[in-house]
Amino acid sequence: MTAGSTYIHGINENEQIRLSMLNDLLNKKCLEKISVKPGSAILDVGSGLGLMTKQFSILTGPTGRCLGIERSPEQLAKSKQFETEHLHFRQGDALNLPLQSEEVGTFDLVYARFILEHLPDPAKAIREMKRALRPGGRIIIADDDHQAMILYPEPEGFQHLWTAYMDSFIEIGNDPFIGRKLPRLLYDAGFADVQNDMVFFGDTAGSDTFIPYIKNLSQVIATAKTVMLESNLLSNDQLDEALAQLLKWAELKYATAYYPLCIAVGTKPHE
Repeated sequence: MTAGSTYIHGINENEQIRLSMLNDLLNKKCLEKISVKPGSAILDVGSGLGLMTKQFSILTGPTGRCLGIERSPEQLAKSKQFETEHLHFRQGDALNLPLQSEEVGTFDLVYARFILEHLPDPAKAIREMKRALRPGGRIIIADDDHQAMILYPEPEGFQHLWTAYMDSFIEIGNDPFIGRKLPRLLYDAGFADVQNDMVFFGDTAGSDTFIPYIKNLSQVIATAKTVMLESNLLSNDQLDEALAQLLKWAELKYATAYYPLCIAVGTKPHE
């Protein structure tokens, strides 16, 4: 993220636990969408706790090179434990990537997930990622479109709660609908062969991952509590009651959640 951006979810220990759980739920599904070749050079922008970057490094092997860029010193400290000769992490800004001159234009793949929604100028971040890529290199960006969330049957008060959550992003200058805009961002930045895709991030009661999924959902909503209350998007009682209803809903044997993680892929042209 950037100095001018606001990460609504915070960076405390509870958030790091939530992010670790989110990685457990999503990383395997995301890796299935990415063809990582041994020996590749990969840049992970907004690498967070470094868990996805670590997986990239395993796949690229000893002849590969992986670099994670993360703004948060707290998350960067956690990711440093994974560093090897071929895997490194660096503090930096997505709008001004801290690349050494010899690194510019050398990466085979640039990956960014859950970062553009928190940036004041996502188009500039995309241009920075393009600068990092070699001609013919790929960019893969993945982000939310929060309007796509569907719970069935809908828990009492959830629509009001989820609308307030989305509006909390807008209140601080973030974009809760960035997912649908990803291909446009790549087209505007001059990428070729732009394609869209999705990772299904839903679940249904009875699966091994359903309760962790709902815990992540309730926790991520709770991280926006301060903004929602200060912006009068809903009251504290409404927030607490809606979260309680969400957890009660999760006990239904037929509770079902649908949510897509939006993806866009592009190739840097040979210019």
